[in-house]
Formats: sequence, C-alpha cells, structure tokens
Amino acid sequence: MTGTESTTGARAHARAQASDAQITGPALPPDVSATDIRFAQRIPPGGYANIVLARGTRIRLSDPDGAACAHLLLTRAESPWERLNVADTVKVPWQAYLAAGHPLLSDQGRVLATLVADSSGHHDALCGPSPAARRALRLAGAKHGLAPRDIGPSVSLFRGVRVEPDGTLSPTGGSAAGAVVELLTHLPVTLLVANAAHPLDDTPVTDLDVVAWYAPDDLAHAYNQDPEYQRALENTERARLAAHPWEQIGRKSA
Repeated sequence: MTGTESTTGARAHARAQASDAQITGPALPPDVSATDIRFAQRIPPGGYANIVLARGTRIRLSDPDGAACAHLLLTRAESPWERLNVADTVKVPWQAYLAAGHPLLSDQGRVLATLVADSSGHHDALCGPSPAARRALRLAGAKHGLAPRDIGPSVSLFRGVRVEPDGTLSPTGGSAAGAVVELLTHLPVTLLVANAAHPLDDTPVTDLDVVAWYAPDDLAHAYNQDPEYQRALENTERARLAAHPWEQIGRKSA
C-alpha cells in the first residue's frame, strides 16, 4: 500500500511532494545559464522525481548532507519499453563498480547516458532498489504510463557496495557531504529517481539535489575509449538517426 489508493491519500501525497520541493531548492551550477536549466529539485527522504529529458542533457545529482541514496532508472522517452539494463551496464564494460566514463546501457545495447563526473565513488549496480525505493519508483513511473512490472533493477548512487572474496556483498556507506555525480544523456530519456534507503544500508537518508541542463556540445567529448563503449555509441547513433532521419539529411547538406 502506498497511501494513494484513496482520494484523500492521493491528495495528501501530492501536497507533500509539492511542499517538500518548495522548502529549499538545489544550488544551480554557477557556470550554466538559467535559460539552459531544464529541471531543478531537492528531493527529501522518501521522495522521488520524474522528468523527460532531451538528448544532450547533463544531469547533476548531489548529496548536500552526505547521506542521500539516489535509486536511478532511465527509459528511452520515445520507446519506453527500452530501459536501463543493469546486468548489461555491468557486463559490457567489464566493471561492476560505477565511475566516471561508465555507460548506463539499455536492454538493446545502447547508451542511455554516460557517467561523466563523479566525486563520490560510492555506488551500487548489484543490489537493486529497496522496498521503499521501489514504491517511490513505481509512483514516479506511473506518471509516464509505466506499470509496476516495468520498474526493474536500478543503480544506486551515493551508497556503495563491494563484493568480498567469498562473494558476499558488503555496504561501504557514502562519501562526505557535497559529493556530486553527473550524467550526460545520449538519447531522449525519462529519468526516474527515488531518494530512499539502500537494501543493505539502513543509515537514515538525507536530501538529494537534482539539476539538469541542456548541454549538447558535451556529446562531442570522449568520455571512454574502450571498444565496448564505442560499439555501444555506434548502436546508439544508428538508432537515433533511424528515428530522426532528417538529422542525417541536414548533416549531409551542411
């Protein structure tokens, strides 16, 4: 039960989301024009955000007080059945631990986003969302027509996990207050993010800040030279041009 099954509960939930977001907003990047900002919200413990973002959007998630836990899901906005595949996100780059340069891959082998900056180093792509995080992600997804069955495994930012030699998973906690992670989208995506406890770490959660701005020029930068990443980018570009053929026409005539 989420508390939204009745009209009274749904109203209380909606008002709580709105009032929490209005208490204080996240700090905006000083080097980004206000006209380029697409989304800015402070997400309280137990809260969530959902937004459709264009290709070439930079997303900054920050942990102002040192105990946020961002459970992240991405779907392709124009084809919502294509979504983040955590297994491939770990398998294809040969790396279970997220860091700068790591792609977030879809179930079609395409790069939905790349992790382009990271001052935290405490993340998890192995455990999936906690029950509280899954409930929040389901609410966020429902606003975009996604059913509970569409909410699969997520990646968790700002709470780390390590695999021990015997195969057990050990939480490593978070980093210091002020840690920042930035993502760059390679396709139009729907971002779902919940700020809730990690399944292996019951440390009380603090606020999470999310700011997104349009930065298409950043797509020209080389964030990862691994051949697996380059092939995934090629898959992404083919799909993008197939969906938007006029972009290829414009490129040839330029």
